[in-house]
Order: sequence, then structure tokens, then C-alpha cells
Amino acid sequence: MTFKENTAFLSALQQRVSHPRLELPAPSSEQMAGCYQAAFRAPDHAWLRPWRFVECQGEQRLAVGRLIAEAMQLDQPDLTEAQIKKLVNGPQRAPLLIICYAHLTDHPKVPASEQLLATGCALYSLSLALRAQGFGSVWRTGASCYSRAVHSKLGLTEQDQLVGFLYVGTASAADKTVPELSQSDFVSQFGQP
Repeated sequence: MTFKENTAFLSALQQRVSHPRLELPAPSSEQMAGCYQAAFRAPDHAWLRPWRFVECQGEQRLAVGRLIAEAMQLDQPDLTEAQIKKLVNGPQRAPLLIICYAHLTDHPKVPASEQLLATGCALYSLSLALRAQGFGSVWRTGASCYSRAVHSKLGLTEQDQLVGFLYVGTASAADKTVPELSQSDFVSQFGQP
């Protein structure tokens, strides 16, 4: 990679934003294949490969929304009709929904927390790769991500943990302006306050 390419790559990372409003087209299967290869390069102690991705498109998104709504009603029986409708329709916010979860393995040197971090890195890398292909995405969690009932309805096992829902498509608005953060607010030198 040349200096000029490094500078462009760094600039792209510094300007990453989420896109909550997404429309068609979604990435092609070929574009997704390249993006997944980038995701699979996430840090991964002991090569456990804990990340799993489930793609939902078309009517599959409505089916997922219904499953999530049914599960959340088990957790929260007092949900209003409006809240239920929002849960059902949520996965249709983008032409492609990717459910990401970690398949956790008992390992003497790699705790579950590290496997979750690796899966989060893979999901983030996937979002960056999608951006490099010209697509937008937004990573969402919320109560449904942490619900055991939702896990069960989605067919996940006790060894699986949802990490997030990645909504993917073409951004329908320009990148929002995000304020630059001050390094001094987040970075210090060892031994200094």
C-alpha cells in the first residue's frame, strides 16, 4: 500500500458514520463475499472463528420481525400494539438485515468475553468493508438483542450470543457531520493523569 493509499484509507476510517436510512440496492452476493472475507480477518485468539452471520432479505425480514415481536411479548407482555408493530416492521428498515452472533466455545485460554470482542470486531470490519463498496449500514442492538426469548425464537443455542443486527443498503442521505473528538479526552500516557 502506498502512502497515498494509506492516507485515503485512514481518512475513510476517520469519517465512518452510521446510516439509519437505507434503501435498494443492497450489495450483490459477490460484493458480500468480499466483505465477509474482510470480516473474517478480525483478531481471533486460538482461531476459534466465533462469528456467525445470518442474512435476511425480502420476505425473510418480515418473518424475522414477527419472531422478534413474538419473543419480546414473552419478555414484556404489556407491549402496546404500536410497539409490536414497530418490532415486526423493524427488520424492513433496510433491504438487507444481517443477524450477527457469537458461537462461544469453552476454551482454557480464550474466555467468552474475548470471543464476543472478536465477533464485534468482525461485525465492525464487515461494516467498514460495506462502506468501502459504497454501501451504508447501521449496527443496532436494543432489548431484543439481549433477550433469551429472541435467541430461542431465532434458533440460537446456549452457546450463542447475539452481538447485533446490521442493517445494510444504499444510504438515502448524505453522511452526517460528526464532530471530531479530542484525543486528550480519551488517551493518556501511563503514569500520568
